[in-house]
Amino acid sequence: MKTLPAKIDNNGSWVAANIQIDEKVIHLPEPLTTDIPLKSIDDLQQRKNILELSVKGKEGPSYRIASVPKALTILKKVILMGCSGYRLMAYFMSPAIKGGVMVKDATWEKGAIVVLKSRIWFVGQNSQICLPIMDVSAIEKTTRDVQGKKTEVVKIDHVETGEVTTSFVLCPPTTLEVLFNYLADATKDISMDQELDPVSAQVAMLVYSGMDTHAIENMLDKSNPEIEAIYDKMMKLGMVEVVLTRREVKLTTKGVRFVTEAVKPPEI
Repeated sequence: MKTLPAKIDNNGSWVAANIQIDEKVIHLPEPLTTDIPLKSIDDLQQRKNILELSVKGKEGPSYRIASVPKALTILKKVILMGCSGYRLMAYFMSPAIKGGVMVKDATWEKGAIVVLKSRIWFVGQNSQICLPIMDVSAIEKTTRDVQGKKTEVVKIDHVETGEVTTSFVLCPPTTLEVLFNYLADATKDISMDQELDPVSAQVAMLVYSGMDTHAIENMLDKSNPEIEAIYDKMMKLGMVEVVLTRREVKLTTKGVRFVTEAVKPPEI
């Protein structure tokens, strides 16, 4: 059993404690004095130096543990390899592509993919990478060149800080189909169940390509109210979010007076 220095959240107050963990249970000392079976944990997320654990049958984080990065790395690995999520030993490459550009020095890493209630984790010897399921934009099977041979892999696209990031998972063909089906099922709630009209679909493509609203209006020969109406529809579908609100203004009397004075020819 390992002992890790940490702080545990006790009804909003952080209490210093040495927590103990083995392959089956996490023991939280006083004032919580509780054992958390790893098999009861169905979700895990990290916010800076805080781990939030959720257990079966309860919504939201049930326990919050803060510690230094090295201790959190040990804790995460033990939890992810023993919790109740879908887990498969595999090779992964994450991130492989960011914003359409291949990531320099991206390599296959041996480890596991763990699918929890709201997150997909890649766990390797040197990295622990988390993809929120709500940020996954596409999952598909494709082929990659692996050691000079075309090999079928699972491709996962997710949106990270506004750009699409791609990860690949490589595993034996017999389990690849199972993994793909599980991931597709885990992300089905965020799939589009409504089709967009052709103009709205063009707007979505232009936003994806990086165009701003003014450029989209010119490209599609649409007025600002027309594009705004399309944005409203896409917001209701959860497809877009507002990142900037532009303002149109007109001069007041004081502003007009300033401009009038400014353009007067100098007195001689």
